[in-house]
Amino acid sequence: MRYWEDFEQGETVELGSYEITREEILEFARKYDPQPFHVDEEAATAGPFGGLAASGWHTAAVFMRLFVDGILNHAASRGSPGIEELRWTAPVRPGDVLTGRVRVLESHPSERRADRGTLITHCELLNQDGTVVMTMRGRGHFRRRPQT
Repeated sequence: MRYWEDFEQGETVELGSYEITREEILEFARKYDPQPFHVDEEAATAGPFGGLAASGWHTAAVFMRLFVDGILNHAASRGSPGIEELRWTAPVRPGDVLTGRVRVLESHPSERRADRGTLITHCELLNQDGTVVMTMRGRGHFRRRPQT
């Protein structure tokens, strides 16, 4: 279990990888973001991405799964007040293998709650070619190590 004190400013954590499929791009988009370039391969060819592309929200959801598996399920996470910035910087295509990483930018003890601290992080999702497809700056609360 990692507590707030266990995260160091400047530390980078690799989160693992996930291969995105055509079928899940279509399924997610049909349900949550049914724009033509996400749900119709023919229309997508003439669209802004020149082919089928995953919804940015789908891309963010993939990152979140990697983040939960790579950090949050092994840490004393106390949730998040939200993200400050989210950017989709390149389209995600069927067959892309996405890899996540998180860098700790800042670490602050809570001014109101002595049992927790806050991490400010820079998050990235890259495809198999090393192209950054998503960046995010966020905040997370973590429990401090219990005093013995």
